[in-house]
Amino acid sequence: MHYTHLVFYIFERIHFEVFWIIMNRTYKQIQQITLAVDCIIFGFDTNKLEVLLVHRGFEPEKDRWSLMGGFVGNNEDLDKAANRVLCDLSGLENVYMEQVRTFGKANRDPYERVVSTTYSALILKKDYRAELISEYRAEWFSINNLPDLIFDHKDMIVSAIQRLRRRVRTVPIGFNLLPEKFTLPQLQKLYEGILGEQIDKRNFRKKLRTMDFLIRLDEKDKSQSKKGAFLYRFDEKEYNKAKSFNI
Repeated sequence: MHYTHLVFYIFERIHFEVFWIIMNRTYKQIQQITLAVDCIIFGFDTNKLEVLLVHRGFEPEKDRWSLMGGFVGNNEDLDKAANRVLCDLSGLENVYMEQVRTFGKANRDPYERVVSTTYSALILKKDYRAELISEYRAEWFSINNLPDLIFDHKDMIVSAIQRLRRRVRTVPIGFNLLPEKFTLPQLQKLYEGILGEQIDKRNFRKKLRTMDFLIRLDEKDKSQSKKGAFLYRFDEKEYNKAKSFNI
């Protein structure tokens, strides 16, 4: 190798190694971020939508209300961390949760730099293990009457509610909260409870009549009136053929 080329090669190698030393130091200086997950558990019961909160028994923000959350382990996936937190703080397992969004404002946690990804689940309150409430100091709150929450947890809930209401209009996730056989009044009350608004009965049933996966049975529920109301069931196979839903 020519002497000039050798000098140039050595210079380039030194420059390259110095560059990576500087970059490594820079990463260590600026990437001091803690990753967390927060679980927003919506519970439906008696036509009301509620959210499960925990009364914090530790600092920081001890004795205030918060979502169920925790830090992500170094070798832990986000989804697994969310399911672990949910199980640890509620006893619920195999609950389908969806990722909502990530909250990462620099000052969202005044104690350290924390970025949190939120997950939401929609369950029946009766499926929650009530004996864990006292253990984790948890309590159900109406989404319309939330207590004072830590950090940006209220913003997280509002964001999840907005997403849930968009989703419930275009995906039949609400049927998971109904018995296998249900009436149209039950279905309408379910959607009114989730959407937080009154639904026009005529328009609602007009839309339902276009859904081939909503099967009317030769049975009636007469618990509310002598005439009774026909029972229906949701046919998932038929829905998977259509993949069309709009309330």
